[in-house]
Parts: sequence; structure tokens; C-alpha cells
Amino acid sequence: MFSNLIQFIVILAVMTALVAVVGKWLAHVFTSPRHALPERWTYRLLGISPDEAMSWSRYGLALLLSNAAMMLLGYLILRVQGFLPFDALGRDSQTPDLAFNTAASFITNTNWQAYSGESSLSNFSQMAAITFLMTVGAATGLVAAGAFMRGLGRKSGGDIGNFWVDITRVIYRVLLPLCFFMALVYVWQGMPQTLGADAWVTTLEGAHQQLILGPVASFETIKHIGTNGGGFFGMNAAHPFENPTPLTNTLHMLSMLLIPSALTYTFGLMIARRRQGWAFFAAFLVMFVGFLALVYNAEQSGNPFFAQAGVDQRVSADHPGGNMEGKEMRFGIAQTSMFATVTTAATTGSVDSMHDSFTPLGGLVPIAQMMLNNVFGGEGVGLINLITYAILTVFLVGMMIGRTPEFLGKKIEAREMKYVMLAVLAHPFSILGFTALAAVVPATMESLANMGPHGFSEVLYAYTSGTANNGSAFAGFNANTPFLNTTIGFAMLIGRFLTLLPMLAVAGCLAAKKSVPESAATLSTSNLTFVCLLVFVNLVVGGLTFLPALALGPIVEHLHMLGGTLF
Repeated sequence: MFSNLIQFIVILAVMTALVAVVGKWLAHVFTSPRHALPERWTYRLLGISPDEAMSWSRYGLALLLSNAAMMLLGYLILRVQGFLPFDALGRDSQTPDLAFNTAASFITNTNWQAYSGESSLSNFSQMAAITFLMTVGAATGLVAAGAFMRGLGRKSGGDIGNFWVDITRVIYRVLLPLCFFMALVYVWQGMPQTLGADAWVTTLEGAHQQLILGPVASFETIKHIGTNGGGFFGMNAAHPFENPTPLTNTLHMLSMLLIPSALTYTFGLMIARRRQGWAFFAAFLVMFVGFLALVYNAEQSGNPFFAQAGVDQRVSADHPGGNMEGKEMRFGIAQTSMFATVTTAATTGSVDSMHDSFTPLGGLVPIAQMMLNNVFGGEGVGLINLITYAILTVFLVGMMIGRTPEFLGKKIEAREMKYVMLAVLAHPFSILGFTALAAVVPATMESLANMGPHGFSEVLYAYTSGTANNGSAFAGFNANTPFLNTTIGFAMLIGRFLTLLPMLAVAGCLAAKKSVPESAATLSTSNLTFVCLLVFVNLVVGGLTFLPALALGPIVEHLHMLGGTLF
């Protein structure tokens, strides 16, 4: 137990130590007036002016149209894969509904996979479609955060930056250098990086076995640094080629947390209020630690039904007990619990275990974090989502004391709150609406591996994961059907753009407003009291919205388990 706590503390300490370093770097990327030579060449190639200042509507339109064009490109590659060269294994093209789902998944930074990577995609598709969309999808979320922070930091003025400059810089200065470095580390740790499709080996028993290979190391770097998720192989990060050692498992977790945590410091620098950045980091950390404690305790305690029946749950001296179903022995319960918390907190979707095999309360944690969608959150959007709730918090407090709410020296009025509520309501509307629809469609029953509350949790998890742009799954759920591919695809698009674009509008509105001086009645948003209020509002709003759905799934399943009934 003590060694497990040390693991948690070390990982969180390393993440915290990197916050200021990476945060300063990102702030420089977003604010530097100089353009590197490759960036200037890219501007000329795209035919854009780097000096153009964009309003929020123009910035959002450029973001939306560019993402639509790149999604279409990915869709076309997946549809014609079977006719493209460079695939010695001759894999077929994806069906229209699956290609739509896959293209929507990777452009929205979701990386939900209704297919198994090694059997469905060629190395060319993995690079030209999947890795490409993972890069631009992650960059889109990050530049949206940069524009949002820039808008909130404006004293007055209507622009929030230039989309094309931001996305070019983020790709060249942030994602490519980090991914190149981490790919070398991963190759050193044993991950394949080759254009070869497969290799035949002779096992110790003398049998011949085919191993699927490809550019795995480069895939894994952008997968985790970009909070993308997905997997080169169907087993995802549980596969030894994707995650060969405990060190790579730790590096995966740190990669997922690296940019979402650092953006809090970037925010503090860009608005010239460092304490505000640390306050948001503290809110992230408090929620994260609470969820980590819940999932670790649930998985370490295991199934009480087995203990009552006299079943020995000990696996070995190193694994004295707990729920090891669906987990890798080389990672154990501690690293598995940490990984599950990190991947759904940072909305990455990479998994080193099967969440479907967790205990009911252990499985509740990934679902709940995705429902909140702002426990660190994905690349850029996690911070935006937290600030959404920060604005909601100051609005609620302002209404209680009868004072016009203010945030960062700007008055929050009806127009901004309409955009905020659109972003807040789009998330549960998609999750609960699509889950309810799927629950009454007879074909959904054929996709379930379990009945009862666990089966409902599988459906709820799928639409929560899609809307939260996470991409992990309760793996017993077969989502590769026309209905599920289409509806989950739309859930991803709603979760991405109907929450992101309204908050860009908020940034544009606040950028155009003049700052008002603080007074004795101004609510400070950078002290411990506000951190507690912010966490409280997050949990209360999330609880009031989603608790009925959770009660039908993991909560009632937990109560049944205590009574000796398993699903």
C-alpha cells in the first residue's frame, strides 16, 4: 500500500514540476511576435497573412472549416484504403458509417475506435489518416485555448488572434518536437517503428506466429502528448508493443497530463495573474486526487462477494488482493488505477486495462470524470471547460449577493451567460439524449456483452466517451453497427464544437469589453475559497445532471454486488 502511494505522489510531483516549464514555453508560443522560417513558408503556401487579427467569429469559422476539410480528407482515405498501394496484408476499405465514425473521432481529438487497428488499417492509413488527424485535432484544441486566453487577457479590443498562425506554431514548435523526442525514448524502450507490415517469428514452443508491426512509436507519442487516445492495436496500451515496460506506462501518463496541466500556468502568464493559473491547477488537482482515491480503493478492495464466499483473491506476493480481472500483471492495481484516472481525466482514451472489468465503483470513476469533462481535460478544451464553470460560479455568487458578476475584471452579462449555458447544456444533452435513444433501439441489445445495469453502463459509457471526446470504452460493447457508428459520430462532433465555439464567442465578447476596477465587493477568483466554490459547483451541477443515469448503471450494480448478484 505504501509503495503504491509513493508511485502516485512521484507521478503527480513530476507533473507539477513540469507545469511552470511547459507553461512558459506555451505562453511564448502564443505571444511571440516573431515567425520562424518554416512558419513563414507555410503561410505563403496557405496564402494567408500572419498579421491579420481575427474576431472570434472569423477565428471560429476558420477553425470549423479547416477541421471539416481535414475530416473529409481522412474519410476519403479510409474509404479507398483497399485500392491504395503499400499494404502487403491487403486490408479492405472501411464501410461508409465506420469511416464517418473514424474520421469524426480523430478530428475531434476523441479517437474512439469501433475497429481493431491492426486488422482494419494499413500502415499508410495509420499515418496519412489517423496520425495526421491526431496531430491537427490536438493542435486545434490547443490553439482554441490560446485564443480563448488571449481574448480574456485583452484590456479592450475585438480580436483573439490568428487561427492559421496559432495552429502552424503549435504543430511546429510544440507537437512535433515533443513527439520526436518521445518517439526516440519509446524506441529505446522496445516499441516498433518500421514501415514493415508484419514479421514471422518462431516461438519457444516451435510454432510460427505472425506479428503485426508498423510505425508504433510515432503513433504513441502524438496519441498521448496530444491527449488523443486510440490504439495502433486493438488492445491499445495493454499491448506490449504499445506499452512494453512500467517506464513507458509512466511516461504515457505524464504525457497525457503534460499540456493540460501546464496550460493553467500559461493562462496565468497570458492574463498577468499567475495566482489565477495556480488556483485553476489546484481545482484540477483536488478533483483528480479524489477520483483516483475512489477508483484505487474500489479496485484494491475487490469484490466483497468473493471474500464472503471464502475465495482467495491473492494473485501473488506482489499482488496481495483486489480486482485483477482485465489488468496487466506488469502494471498491477496501482498503476492501472492511476492510468484509468489519468486517461479519463485528460480525456485521452488510451487504456492499459479493460475498464469493462472494473468493479462498479471503479467503473463509475471514468464515466464520472468524462461527464464532468474538466478534470484537467483534453488538449486545451479542459481549461476552457473549467473556465466555463468558473464563469458560472461567479454568476451564481453574483446573483446570490445581488451584484453584477465579474470575471477577471470584466462584467459577465446576459450575452456571455447565454453562450456559457449553451456550452454547459450541449454536453449532457448529447450524452443523455443519445443514451436514451440507444436504450430504446432494439438493435442495441445485440451489441451488449452484459445485461442489467452493467449493460446500461456500457451504453452510457459509449456516448459519454464520444461526447467528452475521450475515446475509451467498456470493451464488451460492440459499437461497430451503422446506428451506433452514426450516432456516436454525431455525439463526438456535438461534444467538440457545440462546447468549443460558444466559449470562443465568450472570449470575443469579453475581449471587446473594457476592464472595470476591482472593489471591496469583487469576488476574488484566485484564492482558496474560490477553488472550493469552483469544485463544489462542478460536482453539484454534474451530480444534479448525471446522478439519475449513474444510479441506473454503476451505482445500482454496486448495490447488487453487495447483495451477492453479479452481472
